[in-house]
Amino acid sequence: MAEPELVDVVVLGLGVGGEEVAGRLAEAGLTVVGVERDLVGGECPYWGCVPSKMMIRAANAVAEARRVDGLAGTAQVTPEWAPVAKRIREEATDDWDDRVAVQRFTDKGGRFVRGSGRIDGPGRVRVGDQVFQARHGIVLGTGTRPSVPPVDGLAETPYWTNRAAIEVEELPASLLVLGGGAIGLELAQVFARFGVRVTVVEALDRVLAVEEPESSEAAAAALRADGVEIHTGVKAARVEHGAGGFTLRGTEGEEFTAERLLVVTGRRAHLDELGLDTVGVDASGRYLPVNDRLHVTDGIWAVGDVTGEGAFTHVAMYQASIVVADVLDHVRRADGGADPSGTASVVGGAVGSASSLAATGSSGAAGSVPRADYRALPRVTFTDPEIGAVGLTEQQARERGINVQVGFTRLSSSARGWIHRTDEVGFIKLVADADQGVLIGATSAGPAGGEVLSALVVAVHAAVPLTQLRHMIYAYPTFHRAISDALRNLGR
Repeated sequence: MAEPELVDVVVLGLGVGGEEVAGRLAEAGLTVVGVERDLVGGECPYWGCVPSKMMIRAANAVAEARRVDGLAGTAQVTPEWAPVAKRIREEATDDWDDRVAVQRFTDKGGRFVRGSGRIDGPGRVRVGDQVFQARHGIVLGTGTRPSVPPVDGLAETPYWTNRAAIEVEELPASLLVLGGGAIGLELAQVFARFGVRVTVVEALDRVLAVEEPESSEAAAAALRADGVEIHTGVKAARVEHGAGGFTLRGTEGEEFTAERLLVVTGRRAHLDELGLDTVGVDASGRYLPVNDRLHVTDGIWAVGDVTGEGAFTHVAMYQASIVVADVLDHVRRADGGADPSGTASVVGGAVGSASSLAATGSSGAAGSVPRADYRALPRVTFTDPEIGAVGLTEQQARERGINVQVGFTRLSSSARGWIHRTDEVGFIKLVADADQGVLIGATSAGPAGGEVLSALVVAVHAAVPLTQLRHMIYAYPTFHRAISDALRNLGR
């Protein structure tokens, strides 16, 4: 058996959150081993946010060109996929090569190990024949993988996940999308705008079911306008594949066919691969429960999608800063006690922004560590229109027994929305706690829904009183000016 090598911290999984934690701890002077079996950076830069938004940017440009008619004369556009695929391959992913990302980490002082790591007892990690003993702890950032439903016949077919859809160089003539969540709708709209015949099949009674019903209606209307067929309330019973492509059959006899099948029905962590049983942690769940400092158990932290707090890059980065602060606080206490001034050196004399964060925390109090708070978690579905949301939906708030007030307005109530011809698609919806007099949720749908959302995120996060929001000055003519109309409609 290999003799364990003593290090300060081992980070298993160098996705967005894991890479951030590992890099910042290495910069702070700790001996950090980062382990990744796939690509450093994870899903987001290679198969998620970055390349998908390149696709969306291109598809939106095609759609915008088609809107010239009736606004500024006439225009013709011929969509071509090759430049999009080329940009994703060359600019976003380096042809799915992570050498630059690996060097980014090692240049910060980290040590990179390629392989599948597994916990092998308290503080111990095994990667193949190598064994590391972490003095200060282990950070898990192993992410998630597509959760494929147990549909009869599906596993034996060459179905796509999001990765295949992102890597595609030649578009199919037709595409079935199984799953009507954000990823499914974004990709469905992109492919439709490039001439693919797209059909979306969703088991629930509406697409974007986790968002407001008005968001579901706006997304469905927009995709149907692009030629996408949407079928909700359809539960898949069987999938077949042959020379003619895919056939999906529903439990009520529905039948759909297409050249390709994209399965986007959610994701889950594969906890059984991590050796959690060797440290007494239950690995039977869909995700890994953590507390507000991202502790799994003593000496183990988790960050990113594996925690189940939202599969978003911004959540992973937010959690990473908390983990960095907490690990450095732990190191400081273990190696000489708390530093009330926040200026003492951290292992090897390195003092940087990360160690300062550990010393002062988000509150500025010496020795404190910021705690995770997801009340104002923003999320954006990057369809056209964009649908941004923060906090609780109306239904979630009512289920919690909150005295709810709702304010709603069409984006066209603002001059900018009217000028832009948002018609009945764009809107602002506010969810308020009438007893507390603050917003607890909001949705912004429109041409810049994700950008308009930023004002609403601040309002929810800071619990800005409704009286103050009503007396703000909203720039004219902007999309966000519709927020003032929604405020006036609260409780009506």
